[in-house]
Amino acid sequence: MANSKLIVVEGAQGAGKTTITDFLRHSIKHTNLYRLSGTSDSSPEGLKKAETMYDDLLDYIEKLENKSINLLFDRTFFTEENYCRLGLKEYSFTDVYERLSKRFFNFDFEIYYITLYLEDENDYERRLNRDGKAVVSYSKFGKENSIKQQNVYLEMAEEIKNKYPKINVLNIATDKDFEITKQKLKDFIGF
Repeated sequence: MANSKLIVVEGAQGAGKTTITDFLRHSIKHTNLYRLSGTSDSSPEGLKKAETMYDDLLDYIEKLENKSINLLFDRTFFTEENYCRLGLKEYSFTDVYERLSKRFFNFDFEIYYITLYLEDENDYERRLNRDGKAVVSYSKFGKENSIKQQNVYLEMAEEIKNKYPKINVLNIATDKDFEITKQKLKDFIGF
């Protein structure tokens, strides 16, 4: 019986992953936060690198089952699948993604999959260009790219909800009052 939470937060560039994961990390006791960036190799060789990296990650997660440690991820292999669906990679990740998902969603954790999005998609412009926002050298995202990314993440969340009914799936708009967002997360995860 699961005694730990496994929480994944996904969303487009500018959706608020850093803010939300920092809040969750400091609000839920015994929670480790991991921020992943994937591989920047978009060539077919990158597929093998990504597959190896995420297989190793799942091996690590499996070792932490029932250790009373909560795991919180700001991006995982779901991002790799998103980028591939958008055509940003020279390979398809879908077969690997399906295999990894099946394993991931069968871990003995309370599993929460959270997709962040903006109801006002125009707000991506402001968020992506704000002072202090890190600029990723290999992938410059603009408003249109973030909107496309958001749409694919929302589709993926719906697929996960339908395929893995025991998984707790939440899509949450982060362009609302932050206190309301925090309360929704508290109610959803139960802390």
